[in-house]
Amino acid sequence: MLRPFYLLLFKLAGWSVEGSFPPELKKYIVAVAPHTSNWDFVVGVMARSILRMQNTKYLGKSQLFKPPFGWLFRWLGGYPVERSSSHDMVSQVVALFNGHEQFILAIAPEGTRKKVDRLKTGFYYIARQAQVPIIPCGFDYAKKKVVIGQPLYASENMEQDILTLLNFYQSITGRNPALGI
Repeated sequence: MLRPFYLLLFKLAGWSVEGSFPPELKKYIVAVAPHTSNWDFVVGVMARSILRMQNTKYLGKSQLFKPPFGWLFRWLGGYPVERSSSHDMVSQVVALFNGHEQFILAIAPEGTRKKVDRLKTGFYYIARQAQVPIIPCGFDYAKKKVVIGQPLYASENMEQDILTLLNFYQSITGRNPALGI
């Protein structure tokens, strides 16, 4: 619906997309990092429309889904996450994957916009249990590019898989570089 407008905004701002999501994949996790700014959400919504992926869902902290703007975040494909205690989120999200013929989930593997030393592992366990690939993606503000990597299927060697993802994100400059992984 807003795709032409977002295309124009991207062009005027000098942004582009590098890479693509494999059209044959019907289920996967888009792991977007580094997540250093609220602007990542805006860039993500525009990129999702430009790439014709309007059905892509995302997880967000539950506070975002309360009035007065909760309806907007739900309309944009959000699922609220209660972060104050354990709610077996991995099993809940795996059930979402298993209950749909097509399901794409965008997630920030750091789980926050603050500086972190390592990625959280929930997204990895979701991918492994749902048997879906992880596709790394980054919003490179220095190069003004949305960069899409190759699918990674979670293996038995989580440490090596996480290292592969970190190597991809190493070349991506977030809006606030000091907060990047």
